[in-house]
Amino acid sequence: MSTAAASAQRPATTTGDGELTHRQILTVLGGLMLGMFLAALDQTVVSTAIRTIADDLSGLNLQAWATTAFLITSTITTPLYGKLSDIFGRKPLFMTAISIFLIGSIACTFAWSMYSLAAFRALQGLGAGGLMSLALTILGDIVPPRERARYQGFFLAVFGTSSVIGPVIGGLLSGVDSIAGLDGWRWIFLVNVPIGLVALVVVQRVLNIPHVPRPARIDWPGALALTLCLVPVLIVAEQGREWGWDSTSSIVCYVIGVVGLLLFLLAERAYGDAALIPLRLFRTGIFSLSAVLNLLIGMAMFGGIALLPQFLQIVHGATPIEAGFMMLPLVGGIMVASILSGQLTSRTGRYKIFPVIGTAFITIAMVLLWQTVTPSIPIWQLDLTMALLGLGLGLCMQTLVLAVQNAMPARDMGVTTSSVTFFRQMGGTLGTAIFLSVVFSTAGDKIADALRSALGTSSFRAALTDPAVAADPANAQVVGALQSGQAGGLSSSVLADSSFLQRIDPRLAAPFQEGFTSAMTLAFLIAACVIAVAFVLVLFIRELPLRTMSGAQAALAEAAGEGGAAASVPTEALATVAPAPAPATRGDGGGRGADVAPPTTPMPVVARQEPPHPAPQARPRPHNGTVGDAAAAAGLDHLHSTGGDGPAVTGRVQGSTGAPVPGAVSPSPGCPATRSVAPPPTAMATTASSSTSPGASWSWRPPRRCRRTPPRSRSAPNRSATTCGCRSAAASAAPCSTPRAPRCPGSPSR
Repeated sequence: MSTAAASAQRPATTTGDGELTHRQILTVLGGLMLGMFLAALDQTVVSTAIRTIADDLSGLNLQAWATTAFLITSTITTPLYGKLSDIFGRKPLFMTAISIFLIGSIACTFAWSMYSLAAFRALQGLGAGGLMSLALTILGDIVPPRERARYQGFFLAVFGTSSVIGPVIGGLLSGVDSIAGLDGWRWIFLVNVPIGLVALVVVQRVLNIPHVPRPARIDWPGALALTLCLVPVLIVAEQGREWGWDSTSSIVCYVIGVVGLLLFLLAERAYGDAALIPLRLFRTGIFSLSAVLNLLIGMAMFGGIALLPQFLQIVHGATPIEAGFMMLPLVGGIMVASILSGQLTSRTGRYKIFPVIGTAFITIAMVLLWQTVTPSIPIWQLDLTMALLGLGLGLCMQTLVLAVQNAMPARDMGVTTSSVTFFRQMGGTLGTAIFLSVVFSTAGDKIADALRSALGTSSFRAALTDPAVAADPANAQVVGALQSGQAGGLSSSVLADSSFLQRIDPRLAAPFQEGFTSAMTLAFLIAACVIAVAFVLVLFIRELPLRTMSGAQAALAEAAGEGGAAASVPTEALATVAPAPAPATRGDGGGRGADVAPPTTPMPVVARQEPPHPAPQARPRPHNGTVGDAAAAAGLDHLHSTGGDGPAVTGRVQGSTGAPVPGAVSPSPGCPATRSVAPPPTAMATTASSSTSPGASWSWRPPRRCRRTPPRSRSAPNRSATTCGCRSAAASAAPCSTPRAPRCPGSPSR
């Protein structure tokens, strides 16, 4: 019996569909990371090249639409890809996203106007939305959460790095007049093609994830309502600085966005589980908190990425390429923290500590930027602050995604991951718009105040009267405006084109740099407050044990548990037998005491199935109906006919995948089964052969005192065949209503 017990106690491991080797995982990850690299890169690569592009296409006043169009379509399609991948599978949707992105990149290469470029960037965004969300979803399908943290750190390192080095690549390529007969800026989009083709080939050849078919009910009304909500919000976020936040155009966008949000909520409620973002997800605390945290952290990440290059270029006079290289400490911090936190999570199984430390780091970094950023700040000091900011971002991003994937059912892997990604992108878009709006809406007044203060200093007055300064044509505009008292015009001109600050005398440029720095520190203060809220919220996230089953395996197990795993229960099963309860004792007052059972000591045995035999025409069901039904469905029909005073069967029957067999649910604790079922003689078989087969498992539990429920009717459904005891748990989980009842037939005497 020891051999059987030892074998039976070993947990079953799923080695079928959904499990890849380490080498296959690394190969798939290579293709996924290439796709994510392209999508994240194109979010920021145009930022430093847009002026060159607009000059070449004669559309300087339309330059913002090249970025806005990409952000709108990539943000809106992110949750749609997640939902469609749950229905139709990950691989076809990911390959579709890559293909759309490549077609859009080729079209952008040959754009002939700013309108055509904006349209092709929108097409590019349709593919980018799937690349960012599905990459993390597929990772969740092929790697268990405990091991996923290691790989996810590389993903988020790639995401953060590509977001930061995008301006560097854009500046390098746009600074070249021509490459192979094409304008340099056109190669910004053309370089995506070979990288995307490699990713497409890798995914096609290696990625094979088992897919559980789902009802093909697509929430198109929800998608349309979400589009109606987000498009005006994103447009006003990008154009609000030019229109004015209280202008008629902005107010119209606000109203349309609110109407779209209300329609979206109504559509999601109507579609239930088939909704684009099912509202039931928000009833899970981890999902709700992670959505808010990703929104706030996205604001800090993309807001910081947008503000720091502006400071380096306007105040320190760096070129776009130089500013990109100066951001490398931020990149290094993101990479180191993402990879390190992933490795530690994989080894220890703990992950909550990382976003707590990460949000604290980001808050400290923003406070330092608020307090220490001046025109004369040493670069090394700024580098240390950016490194601290990068460490905080790296500790937060991948851990929050992992927490959501681990907490939600595997069947919702696509929609949950894409929803978290959606909120991070929304935070990035809103953060960039809000922080830049704060800077440029207050910079004019700050510069005017700095100029008035500078006029009272001797060094500034000496620069105005210096003949050498007056003779330089670059200084003529500034000197003339100051001498005529038109400082307000200068503060407006620097917001339109700040390049003249690098050409004028440093003494004249100082007030402009101080005013711009003062406006930027206000934005850093707002960012610090936002992240401080995130730090408080992250303390309330519950840390759940990380699962050891991949998303694909868990989805198959869930599907088997829901759709008929009873037919696949093996012929041998593991059982645990508890000793019979001790006789009841009487209390001091002479009343009847409660049944007292000694502590359960599990004893492994093997229940071997016998060939099924035909049942009589009219045979009453045992009272423990739920387990009896499951045993009948599994072919363990001989358990029905046993009776007497043996221990009652309770618990769940599990299939080979670990999923519970439908109907094999233990009776409610408040309403225990009282019909005693004795184990068959074959249950004590100790042969070695019976111990090696994987099987279903259930528990043997001591009987409880029966309680009689009031009779419902002869035709009442789910009523037990015996007149003694409670209904089965499948019929009702409510406790028995009759406090005392006569002794059940076959139960021990009182």
